[in-house]
Amino acid sequence: MTKKPNYDNESISSLKGADRVRLRPGVIFGSDDLEGCQHAFFEILSNSIDEAREGYGREIAVTRFRDGSIEIRDDGRGIPLDYNQNEDRFNWELVYCELYAGGKYRTNEGDFYEFSLGLNGLGACATQYASEYFDVTVTRDGFRYSLHFEKGENIGGLQKEPIRSRKTGTVQKWKPDREVFTDIDIPLEYFIDTLKRQAIVNAGITFILHDEESGSDHQFHYPEGILGYVREIDQGKGISTPIEFEGAGKGKDRSDKQEYKVKIAVAFCFNNEINQIEFYHNSSWLEYGGTPDRAVRSAFTSEIDRQIKTRELYKNNESKVTFVDIMDSLILISSSFSTHTSYENQTKKAINNKFIYEFLSDLLRTHLEVWFIENRAEGDRVLNQILVNKRSRESAEKQRLNIRKKLMGSVDMINRVKKFVDCRTRDVNRRELYIVEGDSALGSCKMGRDAEFQAIIPVRGKILNCLKAEYNSIFKNDIIVDLIKVLGCGVEIQSRHNRDFSAFDLDSLRWHKIIICTDADVDGYQIRTLILAMLYRLTPTLIEKGKVYIAESPLFEITQKAQRKEKTWFAYSEKEKSEIIAKIGSDSYSLQRSKGLGENEPEMMWQTTMNPETRRLIQVIPDDAKITFEIFDKMLGDNLEGRKQYIQENGHRFLEMLDIG
Repeated sequence: MTKKPNYDNESISSLKGADRVRLRPGVIFGSDDLEGCQHAFFEILSNSIDEAREGYGREIAVTRFRDGSIEIRDDGRGIPLDYNQNEDRFNWELVYCELYAGGKYRTNEGDFYEFSLGLNGLGACATQYASEYFDVTVTRDGFRYSLHFEKGENIGGLQKEPIRSRKTGTVQKWKPDREVFTDIDIPLEYFIDTLKRQAIVNAGITFILHDEESGSDHQFHYPEGILGYVREIDQGKGISTPIEFEGAGKGKDRSDKQEYKVKIAVAFCFNNEINQIEFYHNSSWLEYGGTPDRAVRSAFTSEIDRQIKTRELYKNNESKVTFVDIMDSLILISSSFSTHTSYENQTKKAINNKFIYEFLSDLLRTHLEVWFIENRAEGDRVLNQILVNKRSRESAEKQRLNIRKKLMGSVDMINRVKKFVDCRTRDVNRRELYIVEGDSALGSCKMGRDAEFQAIIPVRGKILNCLKAEYNSIFKNDIIVDLIKVLGCGVEIQSRHNRDFSAFDLDSLRWHKIIICTDADVDGYQIRTLILAMLYRLTPTLIEKGKVYIAESPLFEITQKAQRKEKTWFAYSEKEKSEIIAKIGSDSYSLQRSKGLGENEPEMMWQTTMNPETRRLIQVIPDDAKITFEIFDKMLGDNLEGRKQYIQENGHRFLEMLDIG
């Protein structure tokens, strides 16, 4: 048997030089496959775009060579490579050999590159480290500077020669290294798509692409930027004229954070044949959207709903429009810039700045209101088309549900969902579903319930946090899938991941009351919150219609020891405990913290939690949507500081509930 080396102080080591990237490319580029290789290209391109957007150079040329090498040429000021007195090093070492070094760390102070797309000192160095070779030629200050790297190591130092030319610019050519990336064969379509997107959101900059392999040349130039692109998509066939809204401001994501600048432009039109929505931030395409996506959905849905109500276009008792109905006829391109950006990951596919959400929402609501007033005829056409979309969707969903019901017939839910215990009555106005914590609680509740109208489904442990999870994860979770099946009403989202579930239909709900029943402890409160978060995200109408309840579990059992018999009281708070003890007025009693639901006798479960005459149910009341989202985000989202502050300010209230005195 081979003896393993000791794990001691000398066992700890750090990656140095090029190995920091070459051995762990996924940390910088998101992955070590083709997508990571493409991201490395985009980092070098980003630096040229940042320079052009600052007003230095209006043309960026990209060449794709047969052997997989790439060249990017710009006519900017040229990257400073000479000796840096402040850092006591050559700039080329800082730019190409030092992670977290560059000219984009004071963007919020307005020094250089106010709205930066590049990776703040990571991109050039990381791409150089990940290359088989990397060549740099810079023209500036009357000199031509040259560098050559191989597998992250500089060969020959900085070459500098005087020239008679006032032209400036940077040429960078490199070949991604197969020792770093599993695939370096970036397809031509990626270059075409990327350069076109950058031309769209960087109005006036010309992007030129030459492909050596196919011999093809491409040029992209949009003088009107995103508005021109919307016109291109619309093809003059829209039901409204393409328009652009713009705004700029300053704000903070949190009161204790630094203020930053924001600049946003949104171009859109409505079209009953074509729809397309894209989001960009600091020129980077946000594949997953994030903040801008949420802002657009919120602003368009609320303002269009308000306009339909104002113009009395809804039929009696008709449901509101959703963003799905609006999206079916919407062409929209959003391009935002900020001096501080919170990306959800290193590859910049989504952002989550709170202030950008607030700023964009207000900008859109204000301008949309004015647009509908000033463009009455177009506005009417738009609203009528959206209502057509909505009614068509609802009709299709209803038809699909009817067909599905006919095909399914009468379904025995006990056989379809593991450990679900149904009740006997088919009268939906009487049926109650208890969602209980764990298999042990299932046993106690099953024996303590009224089987005529009370059904039970157990939740095994803490369910998935639906506020943070993606839909593909949510609909792979067995607990959540079982709960949705038992509810029977479908879900209120449009996603390819929920193809197994019908669209939401309140009439298909199998229950009059949905009762969440968990232990009165910290774990129980968290499970309860996670279940509520699931209902809030997937079936919010159940909360709006008052179908969801929380069963209060007693905190204390107080037993009076009389001569002939014992009498037990249940207290649901510290205050009730004190009142009961004062009422008994005797020392002959015992006080104990109530057991978990699974340890309770069936008679106690019936009396305290399930008997409609004696139980205590808290109806979950729909609150303002914004307040509800903020509370869930604070308790279950990524706002760690907000959660910490909330616990500091309110934690004593929960400790008091748990204290048995």
